[in-house]
Amino acid sequence: MKRLLGLLLTVMLFATTSYAGGMVNGAGATFPYPVYTAWAYNYYKATGIRVNYQGIGSGGGIRQITNRVVDFGGSDKMLSPVELKKKGLYQFPAVIGAIVVVFNLDNIKDGQLKLSNKTVADIFLGKIKYWDNPEVKNDNPSLSLPHLKITVVHRSEGSGTTWNFSYWLSHISTQWSKKVGFGKVVNWPVGIGAKGNQGVTNYVKQIKGAIGYVEYAYKLQNNLKTAQLMTKEGNFIKPSDESFKAAAKYASWSPKTSFYIYGNLLLAEGKNSWPLTVATMILLANNRPASNKKAVKFFSWAFKHGDATAQQLGYVPLPKSVKNTIRNYWKNTVGVNVE
Repeated sequence: MKRLLGLLLTVMLFATTSYAGGMVNGAGATFPYPVYTAWAYNYYKATGIRVNYQGIGSGGGIRQITNRVVDFGGSDKMLSPVELKKKGLYQFPAVIGAIVVVFNLDNIKDGQLKLSNKTVADIFLGKIKYWDNPEVKNDNPSLSLPHLKITVVHRSEGSGTTWNFSYWLSHISTQWSKKVGFGKVVNWPVGIGAKGNQGVTNYVKQIKGAIGYVEYAYKLQNNLKTAQLMTKEGNFIKPSDESFKAAAKYASWSPKTSFYIYGNLLLAEGKNSWPLTVATMILLANNRPASNKKAVKFFSWAFKHGDATAQQLGYVPLPKSVKNTIRNYWKNTVGVNVE
């Protein structure tokens, strides 16, 4: 953990330093921010080329690449072929991660708390207001749950993490689907908003009784406690590298649709598959060959040299076969050959 924190501190200092000229600029999802900035730091050491990635949320990333403000955008919400055509964009996956439900309760260890589908949906709907509610206790008969108010923490800006989390809630809860639905921004029934995965992390750390949703890397960086959730088949499971990989193997990628999968990798088949596994995407403009070449070179380097860093930070690298498919997509669709 000390090694991980040291790496992250160095990377954060690198990412927040301002540079002039010769930069590859990206912006978007905070979900992959830790791994993109770590890759950027190592890429600079290897090549002397700087990559500046700003974690402003998927909504902001989509807007900035659509408006041709940056060289690439980052989004945890996959864009459909129709959306890509309308905005004049290309799309490919960069890395796989996972969303986890985190909480702040004393005397309950990481991974001990179980939240069934109905329970977690009822908490985020505001129907369950205290941690010792019978519904929560029924999921956790062996735990001593306090009579403590639950504070829901959610994202305040347009967020791909929110899109995926609310999509999952919509598919495990009929009430959530009818009342709230899913999207980058939703009308939250209860709770307080925070900007970015880091903002949600900070609130959950500060508020006793808080619960929220963040990318797994933020849990690792901040020693947050995570809840067990139910797989698509109905058994409780802890978030882990193994459970993320189990879900990822069910992904069906097609360059013909620019790797679009409706519902991302959420609710994957398999009793050992984490239900909130997500691929995060890179967006390129279809009329900026120079920008695309710079961005593709960076991600090509990351695909070759960045797997260990991704795993250290809690992400799952793309399989070699998927990377090769993406390289063919770069060559045949984007028009950049990095071989």
